[in-house]
Amino acid sequence: MPELPTFDPATWRQTHLGHWLRLALEQFDARVMALMARHTAVPLGLANLVAREQVGAAHIHITRHLAPEGSRLTDLAHRAGMSKQAMGTLVNQCEAWGMVTREPDPADARARQVRFTATGLAWLGAYRDAVAQAEAELRQAVGDEVATVITLGLEAYCSQ
Repeated sequence: MPELPTFDPATWRQTHLGHWLRLALEQFDARVMALMARHTAVPLGLANLVAREQVGAAHIHITRHLAPEGSRLTDLAHRAGMSKQAMGTLVNQCEAWGMVTREPDPADARARQVRFTATGLAWLGAYRDAVAQAEAELRQAVGDEVATVITLGLEAYCSQ
């Protein structure tokens, strides 16, 4: 049996790779949300919700995972790695904010499709711009070569 590596008992929980990945994601998402709060394509009401931290990382799951042609709630929850109930709560909030709507599913009269509204599509475009800017800032902070290595390494790790 291989021997376990030794860890400094005072610091190992704050210095492992998973810790840095979590912090990096939090920082990246926070930067994206800050950019969204000031993006001219984001309607003023939504921008104010973002600035007051009423729209957060959890709501980004809808932005990341809702198919352009619409998605059933169960599929959306599955792609986001969330329960149907938790995703339903997020969809309800986004529907109240005018970002999404629920419409009959043409393939199944019993089901509903969650779809972006015009406001939601504007939000999606602003999200694309904010992600591109945050990614450019990351590349500037660590250098293109390091950013490329990070990207390739994470792609390889996540494809296993």
